[in-house]
Amino acid sequence: MAEQTATPVIRESPVKADSAVVRDALGVGIAVGLSGFAFGVTAAGSGLTLLQTCALSLLVFTGASQFALVGALAAGGNPFTAAAGAFFLGTRNAFYGLRLSTLLALPRAVRPFAAQWVIDETTAVALAQPTRRAARIGFTVTGLTLYVLWNVTTLLGALGAEAIGDTEAWGLDAAGPAVFLALLAPMLRTATERYTAGLAVVLGLGLMPVLPAGVPVLAAALAAPAVLWLRGRRMAGGTDGSGASNGSSGAGSSGLSEKEKEEER
Repeated sequence: MAEQTATPVIRESPVKADSAVVRDALGVGIAVGLSGFAFGVTAAGSGLTLLQTCALSLLVFTGASQFALVGALAAGGNPFTAAAGAFFLGTRNAFYGLRLSTLLALPRAVRPFAAQWVIDETTAVALAQPTRRAARIGFTVTGLTLYVLWNVTTLLGALGAEAIGDTEAWGLDAAGPAVFLALLAPMLRTATERYTAGLAVVLGLGLMPVLPAGVPVLAAALAAPAVLWLRGRRMAGGTDGSGASNGSSGAGSSGLSEKEKEEER
């Protein structure tokens, strides 16, 4: 009888076709890029010129910060205060960059140009990919599509501000957050991640009426250390409880517990 040899099982990392990555990235870039109409209309309504509106999209290119800036100006706020709120809101991209720098591992010569595309959507698409190659493709396609379309629609929105009318009636201003949440939701696999996301939402929305624009987003980042601290306390409490339960079976441990109770009294 011939000897049978077991065939070794080789576990390969998940592979995602480049076409699938490009399709997903294009979907995100197009969906969010169309909301540039809303920014163009809002910026024109707040009193910014066509050149100022387009310059914000070309140079700043972070939708939430742009909306915060023009929203504060439209409400009659001080330009410096409005700029400070937009700056604080945009600092989250620096934390995205720390994560993407190790994930993408781009050449040093390319990093300054890639930094312009480090935003919510490109980060979400890149982090959702299983391999570095897929992450690079997702980041590049999303960034390029969104940058081009966002600037084109900003121009069109500023030019046709009067014809488009109220952007809230169209719901274009909600496209970006909706797409970002749709990308984020499948990544919340564990209970800790879901608790962190939930607490971040509560902090962000709860502090929005009492803090300047941009600060609630930064405060929401405290959800992560808070949940991890509570999780550590819970695990430590479970360990102490099991130790006390095991120790109560011994006479020496039981006597020590009684002594500690008397001291506490």
